[in-house]
Amino acid sequence: MSETAQARARPRRLISGMFWNAMGRGLPLLLALALTPLLLQQMGLERWGLFTLALALAGVFGVFDLGIGPALTRGLSERMTDGAEDAEAGKLVGTAMLALGGFATLGAAALWMLLPWLMQSALNVPPALQEEALIAFRILACAAPLIVLNAALWGVLAAHQKFAAANLATIPVAVMYYVGPVILLIFWQSLIGVMIVLVLCRLANTLSYLWLARPVLPRLSVGSPLMVLPLLRIGGWMTFASVLNQALLYADRFLIGALLTLAAVAYYATPLDLVLRMWILPLAIAQALLPAMASAFRLLPEVTAGLLRRGALLMLLASLPPCLVLAGVGDWVLALWLGADFAAGGGMVLRILAAGIFFSCLNFAPNALLEAIGRPDATAKLILAQVVIFLPLSALMLWLWGIEGAAVAWALRAVGDCAAKFWMAGRLYPAARDSARQFAPALCLSGIALIAMVLAPDARWAAGMALPGFLLVVAAMLRVLTPAERAALKPLLRRPWQAKRLLQSGAT
Repeated sequence: MSETAQARARPRRLISGMFWNAMGRGLPLLLALALTPLLLQQMGLERWGLFTLALALAGVFGVFDLGIGPALTRGLSERMTDGAEDAEAGKLVGTAMLALGGFATLGAAALWMLLPWLMQSALNVPPALQEEALIAFRILACAAPLIVLNAALWGVLAAHQKFAAANLATIPVAVMYYVGPVILLIFWQSLIGVMIVLVLCRLANTLSYLWLARPVLPRLSVGSPLMVLPLLRIGGWMTFASVLNQALLYADRFLIGALLTLAAVAYYATPLDLVLRMWILPLAIAQALLPAMASAFRLLPEVTAGLLRRGALLMLLASLPPCLVLAGVGDWVLALWLGADFAAGGGMVLRILAAGIFFSCLNFAPNALLEAIGRPDATAKLILAQVVIFLPLSALMLWLWGIEGAAVAWALRAVGDCAAKFWMAGRLYPAARDSARQFAPALCLSGIALIAMVLAPDARWAAGMALPGFLLVVAAMLRVLTPAERAALKPLLRRPWQAKRLLQSGAT
């Protein structure tokens, strides 16, 4: 039994999963960054503001999966530790997909009816764009069932650690997600056509995942709805957490649209979308860690704690350098990317959000452990507390200091979320308690370094503080590692691409 768990936690599998997950998100990201100036020019500032709201809405659709996607990853992974495929897996997945598709369709219908009020009253959409925006967003609502089916199918493929195949199928579709609108806008200056392209991309994604899932689920069928109840127990908490998290993640831009202007939405949402792209590597690591942790946490607690420790370190090494750069010279980067006028409106927003996103990246490690041990309820309760505290705070700071104040509130929430999740991981999984507690100095030093970069008066000061700050944080991280992990870290600092050495250290 333990041999199977060890095999699923092997460094080669983890590195492969991380690599393909990063490629699946990183390549479309590079394309998106390259095409954003062109899309902004083609759409204009107000349509671009609506487009960012549409992307936020597509993210909100993810809550309709009821947490079944990651619950499937965890549940199927845990069952695989006995070395035998669950005969009921095909029926379980088929039933879950049918239930999710129906629920998402009902949600899309409700949104369809709500959209006229949203476009005409809730948001400051110019009258000339209201009809176009209404039709476009209703087309986008049709993607809700596809988004939740994709999440469930990804959960199945992730449980079987089929990350290479899944991402190879996703990359071409994700490329068209950005290239398609650029081509279409040459001939049709309308958000309607853009939304049609986005929905077709989601459909292509669903079909490709179905084709890939057939070999691992040869008996896909539909059974009793009661089969889904165990998944809903965990998935329900994941959904509750996801709903609240999406509300916190996107509420500020809707508040800005209601209280200020669509131009202000663009100046805030574009830097936010840019820093959120830094989730790519931490998310790739977390997605590879989840099935391994779910298979090992009962049988191999020391291995599981080591996966948390080394996974968090990899996330820190990947996230802190770009966050320090953007926190120090984000306005210059934004000017280079979108022009001086846009940088004047959103440059400081980008610098503040870059400081906060580091902590948001790092919390993927304890979050993966909490999901692997079946405690998403703890995450949900934490996010509920954040809704009560930070949603009013965001509105207040937006009212007092504009979009820069909203950015500060967002960054403060990311810091609190990260610290609390490390604390909960150690409390709920005692084997990881020491590692989670010892991360506190590194988190504090990271916060000090990032604040110093945001407050740096010019690029020369920022450049002088970046490297010393990074080295201090790495020195603090050394206290968390075992002697074997420290020995593996030295060549990793010289050759970052050899991350496999760090994952191998301490593996049993």
